[in-house]
Amino acid sequence: MLLLASYAKLLHHPSVRGLFLASALGRLPIGIAGLAILLLAQQASGSYALGGLVSGCYVAGLAAVAPLLGRSIDRFGPRPTLLACAFVYPAALGALAAAFTSQAPAWVAPALAAAAGASFPPITACMRALFKQRFAEDAQLAAAYSLESVLIEILFIAGPMLVALFVGLASPATAVLFAAACGFAGTLLFVRSRGLAEWRHAPRASASLFGPLGDPAFVRLIAVVLLYASAFGLVEIGVTAYALERGAPALAGVLLGVMSIGSAAGGLVYGARTWGLPLARQFPVTLALMGLGIAPLALALPAWLWALWCAIAGIVMAPALIMQSMLVARASRPEHSTEAFTWSATGLLAGVGCGLALGGQLLESARSPAVFAAAGAVSLLAAALALRFVRGPR
Repeated sequence: MLLLASYAKLLHHPSVRGLFLASALGRLPIGIAGLAILLLAQQASGSYALGGLVSGCYVAGLAAVAPLLGRSIDRFGPRPTLLACAFVYPAALGALAAAFTSQAPAWVAPALAAAAGASFPPITACMRALFKQRFAEDAQLAAAYSLESVLIEILFIAGPMLVALFVGLASPATAVLFAAACGFAGTLLFVRSRGLAEWRHAPRASASLFGPLGDPAFVRLIAVVLLYASAFGLVEIGVTAYALERGAPALAGVLLGVMSIGSAAGGLVYGARTWGLPLARQFPVTLALMGLGIAPLALALPAWLWALWCAIAGIVMAPALIMQSMLVARASRPEHSTEAFTWSATGLLAGVGCGLALGGQLLESARSPAVFAAAGAVSLLAAALALRFVRGPR
């Protein structure tokens, strides 16, 4: 309980509590949309490759446009951008669900998935930029990012469980439409939250076209993020394939939820204490542990042990994301804060999209163990690059 004192202190601020509560509904699609779109496309076409392509287009659309949304927020404040996304995002998801029931041309579904991803409300980047503005001490900032990461993991637990429920009782299309409704209602609540009123506009010290990408160290960090995030995409489609190989597609949501439980537990422990190893060294060690944790999922384990290992493999995932946020916060200038976090999200989500697409291609000629072996190898490669390229205060 003493370890949780830092979180209790953080949530003592009414505006911080309000931000977390208001953002939770708006970000629930984080745990629903990708998996629901994957299952919707795979069920409609019978092809893993198309399922991976369409879900990858959703993630790629988000990754490509998020930095532009972040730059807009840095210049004009968060409300105009969030309000626009609140309406475009559900419209694109609704059209995507309809495309699979109306025999639309083959290019329509990937295009609509990309449009939905491009318009996903950037609530997470706003939250992290706000925390950077509000908390000057590293301990407070680490606790805020840890709690933020744990909230996202809870969404990843609840989201796949809801997808499993919708698939079992109705269809993947219903899950997609539910994600659209959550994105609309939650974003409007977030825009009206008290905490968002505390947003401080930082004056621009320079007019660089490249924003935070003008810093080579920041670019190297994003390259590492892109690589290790591809392991996340491989794991997601690998777990989906594992469930389908056993004739239980709804099991995918349950197993991904179990993995997120392990991740949330790891994030809570990481953010509740201080660590002796410098942050720039914690990062590669954590990525290496992630690779070693994922690799055993390629083995022919008993079903109960395989499910248990999903939780073990997830333990270091949230800490890796927390470290990524801390490194971005240290590297970015105040006038580029939101854009820097959106570039970080772009690297993360582009990597997930690459992993989904690569996993879909692997599954055309192999089974799920090959996908998990690839995910473990990619994580270890990312650890090696992080050890070489990521630098920080010693």
